[in-house]
Amino acid sequence: MIQYYGTGKRKRSVARVYLRPGDGEVVINKRPFEDFFPSETLRWQVRQPLVHTETQGKFDIYVNVRGGGVSGQAGAVRHGISRALVDYNAELRDTLKKAGFLTRDSRKIERKKYGQKKARKRFQYSKR
Repeated sequence: MIQYYGTGKRKRSVARVYLRPGDGEVVINKRPFEDFFPSETLRWQVRQPLVHTETQGKFDIYVNVRGGGVSGQAGAVRHGISRALVDYNAELRDTLKKAGFLTRDSRKIERKKYGQKKARKRFQYSKR
């Protein structure tokens, strides 16, 4: 069986994506795509690489995703699908690169600093 693999990451989420030739079925953590991502915005984000490369409906996609929240997981799945598509056909790389799907979004949550309320918020300064 032919299978293409890609690892996607965003924030604290890591997605392992497997593309197999098929009819467009998407399964994430052994659950249907629509159940895993209830928001249409997140589903659209995950489908973007397939739409850009005109490969929608050509592959069955199986994903294992861990960590983070739903937004980070959706970004990780999109990144993983993009990498798997490049594994399938290296000529798609330019299209995906221009759309920004191959770039790992490195933004993470900044840690809280000691002596402060949050990462950047400070306690109110009093001169007198």
